Amino acid sequence: MSTTNVYQALAAMIAYPRDRQELLDSYAVVARHLQERGLKLPTALFGETVTSSSLAELQEAYVALFDFNAAMAPYLGHHLYGDNQKKGTYLIGLKGEFRRFDFRPASNELPDHLEILLRFLAHLDQHERPAFLRSQMLAGLHKLEQAFAQRSDCPWAYTIAATGAICAADCEEVTSC
Repeated sequence: MSTTNVYQALAAMIAYPRDRQELLDSYAVVARHLQERGLKLPTALFGETVTSSSLAELQEAYVALFDFNAAMAPYLGHHLYGDNQKKGTYLIGLKGEFRRFDFRPASNELPDHLEILLRFLAHLDQHERPAFLRSQMLAGLHKLEQAFAQRSDCPWAYTIAATGAICAADCEEVTSC
């Protein structure tokens, strides 16, 4: 399984839920990747939640968690800079990186949304990812992981922890972050 597929699966897991089967398939890809790499994370809660919940329940839980709770917002710029001019500079820089690598997000989300950033990582070559991870993602992702560490009862806490572990491991495989 390629790292590209893993990043696509993580992106699907952090996106607004549209299809339960896609979430389950993505969860299986990520869990298998973590197991193959020896990265141990508690995975059961996400899979159990997706299996036992209707799509409407998943969507409701997603909105309650990500849209109505700024501490859990999947926007890395928010975690890095709050709402000031530095965040605007960060967003412009991300758009510049997207143009430089001929990446066009499929949604209208802001460029710092974790789903968009994961899809961009899937788009990048394995040798291009470490520099982007270091300069644009790891610090914000670490802050988001810290917020979710307090919410171990939340199914998406697994997704955030898995994203952090996979990004850190990917960065280390190619070059030291």
